[in-house]
Amino acid sequence: MNILDVLEKENQKATLPQFDVGDTVEVYTKIIEGEKERTQIFNGVVIAKKGGGLKEVFVARRIVQGEGVERVFALHSPRLLDVKVVRSGKVRRAKLYYLREKASKEAARLKEKFVEKRGVVEKGQA
Repeated sequence: MNILDVLEKENQKATLPQFDVGDTVEVYTKIIEGEKERTQIFNGVVIAKKGGGLKEVFVARRIVQGEGVERVFALHSPRLLDVKVVRSGKVRRAKLYYLREKASKEAARLKEKFVEKRGVVEKGQA
């Protein structure tokens, strides 16, 4: 192994949160302001995941006061504390860049998918 592989293994997180593109997530990040530290929560829909290993990142998007706000998070960053899935979305694409064209929250809403023991059940079906 070369030095880069060793450094990459040292800095990787042991456990990664499980989420997919289309999921609505709460991202907990550590913010440092002067000498104080606090936790900030960003709620949004994951519109893209890319990279691999230490360079893996995902993009979360939400609508704030009619404007779209996107943030890019590195999965192995020490400032990323936790990612919790609020809702799973049913999507058929790997990148949801078409949501950038949607102006309102209602227009950018995705169908929800529910997971049961036997498989995937869509909302409204039993």
